[in-house]
Amino acid sequence: MDRLLALVRHGQSDWNLKNLFTGWKDVGLTEQGIAEAHAAGKMLKAAGLTFDVAFTSALTRAQHTLDIILDEMALTSIPIIRDEALNERDYGDLTGLNKDDARAKWGEEQVHIWRRSYDVSPPGGESLKDTVARTLPYYVSEIQPRVLRGERVLVAAHGNSLRSIVMVLERHSRDTIVKREIATGEPIVYRLAADSTVAETLDLTA
Repeated sequence: MDRLLALVRHGQSDWNLKNLFTGWKDVGLTEQGIAEAHAAGKMLKAAGLTFDVAFTSALTRAQHTLDIILDEMALTSIPIIRDEALNERDYGDLTGLNKDDARAKWGEEQVHIWRRSYDVSPPGGESLKDTVARTLPYYVSEIQPRVLRGERVLVAAHGNSLRSIVMVLERHSRDTIVKREIATGEPIVYRLAADSTVAETLDLTA
């Protein structure tokens, strides 16, 4: 039984490029982001992987990334499940602000705390802890059971919603998960054991 789970953060978005806090704002991919999605699809296909079902968020940049990957892999007919539980962390009042402007307004240290602490949320927004509380139950109830049944599952989502899943799979603490970088368009692929822990992490660059 394969028990394959692949996680991919969407390619670079317009607001990533402009250094803006994006969160739940629905923005598109840049040309680089589109290229990253194509590269991710090619990488997964070259590794001989295939998928039975895909999950993504309610936001266009993740959906577009997934569509490109599935097109590259000739898997456009598999079921796609979209849910806002997989949306990026909501940055609240920071949404749409340039990160440098936010530092000028609130100070370097405060903005760093909002971005990289586990449980301090920006005004009107979510902390990583809040995002975990939204994303992880969805993973446990909807995604993990499929993987454990032997379905091969692809998830295209966002840095912080994927961090919420990686936190459990890689057994991170609240201190180490905030330092775990998840690059745009670079698949993270696991094979799970029957008890839902990670049996193997696949290196697609080998």
